[in-house]
Amino acid sequence: MLQPSDFILPVFITEGQNKKEEISSMPDFFRYSLDLAIEELKACYVMGLRCVLLFVKVPDELKDNAGKEALNENGLMQRSVRAIKKVLPDLVVMTDVALDPYSSFGHDGIVEDQQIVNDKTVEVLAKMSVSHANAGADFVAPSDMMDGRILAIRQALEREGLRQTGIMSYAAKYASCFYGPFRDALDSAPGFGDKKTYQMDPANRLEAIKEVEMDVEEGADIIMVKPAHAYLDIIREVKNSVHLPVSAYHVSGEYSMIKAAAKAGYLNEEQAVVEVLTAIKRAGADLIATYFAKQILQLIHKNK
Repeated sequence: MLQPSDFILPVFITEGQNKKEEISSMPDFFRYSLDLAIEELKACYVMGLRCVLLFVKVPDELKDNAGKEALNENGLMQRSVRAIKKVLPDLVVMTDVALDPYSSFGHDGIVEDQQIVNDKTVEVLAKMSVSHANAGADFVAPSDMMDGRILAIRQALEREGLRQTGIMSYAAKYASCFYGPFRDALDSAPGFGDKKTYQMDPANRLEAIKEVEMDVEEGADIIMVKPAHAYLDIIREVKNSVHLPVSAYHVSGEYSMIKAAAKAGYLNEEQAVVEVLTAIKRAGADLIATYFAKQILQLIHKNK
């Protein structure tokens, strides 16, 4: 049975005041300015939400190839964490750690000669994680798939005395076609090429277990599989392989497919949402990040 504690609500935050912008490729899902994001989280908290995953939309003029804005202690992410923790101190706040929202190239890492440079990127990701932790993040969630970044982040947090900050690692993140609407939401589509050089081949099962085991050894606290609905077998394999909590990300394209089919009258949206999220939990996910989190919270609350 689905419970409110099963869910992580992704939230997209944009600069400004009193802004609520529907994402065209994600019907009924919005980008919020920080003031309205807090109101949305307060409403969800009343219904039992206890975990949020933050993403920020960075203005184009602040994007570069070095991640400078990602390290700004007064940047949108850092301000958001502080403001949310002040209003909802018991809400678990997770932060996205990747460079694509900050990158002038739209990639998850620093680019040199049309290539993603792993080690330089990892250095920035570690500093970024420390910045989020100092702002009050309970978990940092590196979604970049660079090699060695979990160990680097863990060591950086330890050096700064931030031992209470957890790491939710996107350990098995596939190069999926289902990410398109998310990239619309944050204007973070790659400016050249694709992300197949650092995300995983959808046909590769064994690599997922290898990547997960490496991240466990490097110090991850939660392991994530992404996407979720199309990768139920991977969720189960990961759950069978590790002794850490497993999370799964029901991604934007998976959300939008259900919305589109329901709008066309091909299926019942509420029934489809419950069935799909139940399947993800049944496969072994202890936590599910989903854009349907508020909707399922409302349903659980209604049926109490």
